Amino acid sequence: MQHEALIDHYLLKILEANETTNLTRISSLEEARKLHIEDSLAGLQELQQAPKGLYGDLGTGGGFPGVPLAIESGRKTMLVDSVRKKMAIVESILSDMGLNDSISTYSGRIEDLANEHPQSFTALTARALSRLSVLMELASPLLSKNGLLICYKANVQDDEWDHALSLQDKLGLSLFSDRALTLSDGETLRRIICFEKIGKPKMKLPRRVGLAQKKPL
Repeated sequence: MQHEALIDHYLLKILEANETTNLTRISSLEEARKLHIEDSLAGLQELQQAPKGLYGDLGTGGGFPGVPLAIESGRKTMLVDSVRKKMAIVESILSDMGLNDSISTYSGRIEDLANEHPQSFTALTARALSRLSVLMELASPLLSKNGLLICYKANVQDDEWDHALSLQDKLGLSLFSDRALTLSDGETLRRIICFEKIGKPKMKLPRRVGLAQKKPL
């Protein structure tokens, strides 16, 4: 099966499972193709610029953008989400499609993953997950040297942007690229912001589970 057909088949399976378990708020196929496939692949350019190695999708939910990017890039991939029920369904679909050799799942908190697999990822994506500063903190201990954190954003307010940039040195990250685009509907704006791991963070990471969100840097 070609990449495009494989990704579409996965999406159909997710929408089918979504009828009984809440995996995505999008139920229309047309909308899902735009916001789950086209939008997921918006960051492919940045993923291809990352060093070779393991790619992880943080807060993957129903497997987006992780699964489309994994299929399109051919990278070994880990989908990360703390909701076990979602991950069990995603894992079952991947297994049915014969994709579970190249795409694995992790049901747990990002901080726990960082303790278990420090500096193991050459690329991480995060879509609509949290503020940039929180994503940077969570990603830093997971990324290997020169690894990339690829953040999918809609709107970034000036204070969020300035705060993220002010933490680069502390977290061992540096702005790598910043690209704005519009999806094919001519309306949906997306900004792909990418940070590179350039050195060790100047603080002990990860902090305790939940602190990145509750007591942000």
